[in-house]
Amino acid sequence: MTESLILGPLFRRWSRRLALSNDDKTAVAGLGWSRKQFQRDAYLAREGEPTSVCTLLLDGLAYRQKILSDGSRQIISFHIAGEFLDLQNCLLEVADHNVQALTRCNIAVVPKELLLEVMNDRPNVRRAIWLDALIDASVFREWVVNVGRRDAKQRIAHLLCELALRLKAAGLGDGPMFDFPLTQEHIADATGLTAVHTNRTLQALRKAGLISLNSSKLSILDWDALAEAGDFSERYLHHSV
Repeated sequence: MTESLILGPLFRRWSRRLALSNDDKTAVAGLGWSRKQFQRDAYLAREGEPTSVCTLLLDGLAYRQKILSDGSRQIISFHIAGEFLDLQNCLLEVADHNVQALTRCNIAVVPKELLLEVMNDRPNVRRAIWLDALIDASVFREWVVNVGRRDAKQRIAHLLCELALRLKAAGLGDGPMFDFPLTQEHIADATGLTAVHTNRTLQALRKAGLISLNSSKLSILDWDALAEAGDFSERYLHHSV
């Protein structure tokens, strides 16, 4: 399989925001990507390690997280196929957080110096990567608001709305149903809630007829009501950019 096909999800996502020429795509595809596979729960990057590559998620789900001194964990973002996991590594020398596989993951890595070179030579590629980094920051801002100011019901409903829209935009969901391998522990660690509170809140959303969540499948039964429950606006995802 050629690199252009392997990088198809990335190119499709970038092309929704700006026009990439065939030469742009060829330049990115020719960077000498190395492909690797990781099993569920494996670490793709560890805090404190030196950075030498940038990592693109080809398939599967992954998440970024911080581990506190008492061993507790805060998940700070989820990532799906076609997304970079560590664009900041282009300019930063040491990883400041962990990246872990949520499912079995296939990734492609490229030396960061080569990615910087193609960014310097290809203005549209540079713009696409800048947009990725800026939208990453937008999502982080929304997560700060979610954990800091919303109540439990709002936090979880907001997270479910975000993931559903992102999966749909990436072509990874069909209608109201999505593959959803997150455990209640993942949801709790992403929303700053206890496992018990998370379980009760999910049960409340089910009983209200907003979602169905079982067998690693999430169904949005009433999108408008779920979005209202989560105080959700998709503006911060910038899907129209």
